[in-house]
Amino acid sequence: MTVSRDDVIDFLYAEVRMLDEGRFSEWLDLWLEEGHYWMPLDYKQADPDLVTSLLYEDHFMRRLRVERLNGERTFSQKPKSRCSHVIQRPFIDEFDAQAGRFVTNTSMHYVETRLDEQFLLALVATHELHLVDGNLRIANKRVDLLNCDAAFGNIQLLP
Repeated sequence: MTVSRDDVIDFLYAEVRMLDEGRFSEWLDLWLEEGHYWMPLDYKQADPDLVTSLLYEDHFMRRLRVERLNGERTFSQKPKSRCSHVIQRPFIDEFDAQAGRFVTNTSMHYVETRLDEQFLLALVATHELHLVDGNLRIANKRVDLLNCDAAFGNIQLLP
């Protein structure tokens, strides 16, 4: 399969739509098992291992998060949180069709709401995508919050 720049961009739009629609199990299937979902704690943080992060989730932790979000006995999700991503057209920073590796940079606003509470995050998401068996998959995702050094309540869903 030949991947175009539009295919990469469409993949990112499809990912946020899955999250907005609460299709977390489908979202989980987009990932390579060895991938990491990283949200740094510090601005321009370079290392997820030696410095504390807001989250640094491997396959096990992503699966656990999705099970919690889908679970009937998750009392912090009664009623369930909802979210909306408003994304800017992604930039493709690396496009190596021969190697099947693509790196994107997407600015977005993320709104999460539950009952009377609502909060807004401004962020930049960097995706490393790999082409595996003709399908784009998320190898790694980094979410840099614009105000990463602010105090946060619980982020329940997935920016």
